[in-house]
Amino acid sequence: MPELPEVETVRRRLEPFLVGRRFDRVEIGDARLTRPFDPVEVAAELQGERVSAVDRRGKYLIVRFESGRALLIHLRMTGNVLHAANGLAEQDDPHRRAVVRLDDGSDVFYRDVRRFGTWLLAEPDELEPYLGERLGREPLAQAFTTKRLAEALAGRRAPVKAAILDQRRLAGVGNIYADEALWRARVHPLTPAGDLDTEELRALHRGIRAALRAGIERQGATLRDYRTPDGGSGRMQHEFKVYGRDGEPCERCGRPIEKIRAAGRGTWFCPGCQALRIPTRKS
Repeated sequence: MPELPEVETVRRRLEPFLVGRRFDRVEIGDARLTRPFDPVEVAAELQGERVSAVDRRGKYLIVRFESGRALLIHLRMTGNVLHAANGLAEQDDPHRRAVVRLDDGSDVFYRDVRRFGTWLLAEPDELEPYLGERLGREPLAQAFTTKRLAEALAGRRAPVKAAILDQRRLAGVGNIYADEALWRARVHPLTPAGDLDTEELRALHRGIRAALRAGIERQGATLRDYRTPDGGSGRMQHEFKVYGRDGEPCERCGRPIEKIRAAGRGTWFCPGCQALRIPTRKS
């Protein structure tokens, strides 16, 4: 599933093609993409809108229009937003769900193999309440400090892996970058989130930001379906520290990476660097 680094990469690559451009023609061929709203009606509403900005919030790509409206795109598991400078590419692609013809003659099209992605056209007064109900703090924002992370995790008995996957507390972190962040922080993924001490919280704060920035610098991770808007692949998968590397040696201590389940997800960690600390409790 595309996470913050992948969505941010898509945002950065699309921005120069979209800002200032008008949606001349919109075709949405999959009713699941806009449900419960009629895709024909949504397409008609989008036609004529001019793009003022391309933003991101958590895992949402946000196309803002001069009218004040915004199109929220969530890629879910297999969604991709692609750009074809000279008109539509891959005419016979069975997984193409929507096409936007821009006023410069180029096309932006949405491709989704498993059809879990969503498009939502939000009115000016709907966007912030919608996102505010679903998303917590942005982990790369200047305001996201160790103190803010501590507040998000305070009192949580759930494993820290589950806690940082909770989008209502921390926006944009998914399975890949959670594992990578915990390895960088030397924190076991099953550690109760509320038991992290001050030093562990500082390390996790650094680890989350470092893992996400590394992913952005390498244009995300392409494991199966994710592509950049020009159809290229990300490079982060070649530099994973633990994710997907069970049985391979940890580059820090040499112990074999192990795989367990945490928060219902496959989870990779180093048993040498990320020993499970048993907190000392007063009776």
